[in-house]
Amino acid sequence: MTENIFLPGIPTALKKPEKIQEYLDSTKYNASKCTRSPLLVYQLKEAHCFEGAMFAAACLEQAGFQPLILDMIAEDDDDHVIAVYKIYNCWGAVAKSNFTTLRYREPVYRSLRELVMSYFDFYFNTNGFKSLRTYSRPVNLHRFDYLNWRTTDKDLDSIGQYLNLVPHYPLLTNNQIQLLAPATPSLLSSALMGSNPEGLFVPGTKKDSVTN
Repeated sequence: MTENIFLPGIPTALKKPEKIQEYLDSTKYNASKCTRSPLLVYQLKEAHCFEGAMFAAACLEQAGFQPLILDMIAEDDDDHVIAVYKIYNCWGAVAKSNFTTLRYREPVYRSLRELVMSYFDFYFNTNGFKSLRTYSRPVNLHRFDYLNWRTTDKDLDSIGQYLNLVPHYPLLTNNQIQLLAPATPSLLSSALMGSNPEGLFVPGTKKDSVTN
């Protein structure tokens, strides 16, 4: 089997979005704060959401897509990063998450806001509090080619810091936030199926990472 140009050792079978998602679902959830390159993710078979998004973006790049990631900011919860792509003028996403509900999305969403809102009812902390609040414009990882982000052995936390600086767009008004009902116990339990407890955000603590 041939290999990807930018990701030596990674099979080209990981070009289709659903196959990339299948691979990410098979990896262990990384509970550490380091941010590894896509090559290290593949070699270690371990990733958190930010690493998973960069891995997916790198694989999608091999299929002719731009390597785009999008940041979601949450209240009293971890933020989340996804890789986004467009087919027939509609957006889809590939993602790694400790929550089963925050992963793959088919390319059927006509706008980025519509795509992000598909996560809303399924984005909650371990208390069931629905936490998603804002989302960023897509960030093209080509701007970080000077860091050799696809293959480096160095920590890529600086890319995460950049995500905090790009414009984010609100999803809800304050009045809407006040009306939110918590996730049901059955939805919460299904979302946490197979999760790594060490990587779960503890509500009420300081948020310092983008690793939902």
